[in-house]
Amino acid sequence: MTPDKLDTTSTQRPTRAGTVHPGRHAGKTALVTGGARGIGAGIVTRLAAEGAHVFFTYASAAADADALVADVRSSGDRASAIAANSGDRAQVRQLVDTVLERNGRLDIVVSNAGGGTIKHVTDLSDDEIDRMIDVNIRGTIDLLRFSAPVMASGGRIITIGSVSAHHLPHAASSTYGMTKGAVASLVRGLARELGPRGITVNNVQPGPVDTDANPADGPAGDTLRSLIPIGWFGTVAEVASFVAYVASDEAAYLNGASLDVDGGFSA
Repeated sequence: MTPDKLDTTSTQRPTRAGTVHPGRHAGKTALVTGGARGIGAGIVTRLAAEGAHVFFTYASAAADADALVADVRSSGDRASAIAANSGDRAQVRQLVDTVLERNGRLDIVVSNAGGGTIKHVTDLSDDEIDRMIDVNIRGTIDLLRFSAPVMASGGRIITIGSVSAHHLPHAASSTYGMTKGAVASLVRGLARELGPRGITVNNVQPGPVDTDANPADGPAGDTLRSLIPIGWFGTVAEVASFVAYVASDEAAYLNGASLDVDGGFSA
């Protein structure tokens, strides 16, 4: 392999963990939905390492949530887990109230909970369609509409979308992509609604990221890797690093954007 030619058949990638900025989010309270595993857990860990007290939700992964809290606290940082189903409106409303009761403020909201069933639209069941709409669309709207009224100027709202909102290189992702396209549209509108209050709203759209749900060495790994110009999957740490920046004061002029983190997958 020469310096100007990447071996795109390899799973190897440069190691870039990103620079943690201790204290960048000191004194802030953050809420991350779906934070027990994968990208969500990476965001929880990163925001806590930068000084925020991070509350995060889990729907069923109680053991993972407990382990994450213990890991964060072992580093001297702060994290708290709350059981909540993002597809349940009453639970989402109570979630925001609980964070306020425990910490008195809410500065950063990361709507990360989501999921999808990758099937041709004609093969999806009613329950599978309803679940994607309930969590990816309605759950996001509910979290943001209950959170925004209690956030002050300088607040940051970040949704974790997907490049599938605008890029579907193969079949079976149409309905999932539709739900993520709705999130991107919501963010553009909310940026105008909340901007005058000093609250920014942005959408981070990961491409192929190495997680338990989508491992780089899994059945689809080689196919996806061949579509990524730089030749490797992203990491949870890279997405979390970007989210921590978007949530910071440094990103105050960033508003209403959908930002792809995908190695050129959707280019």
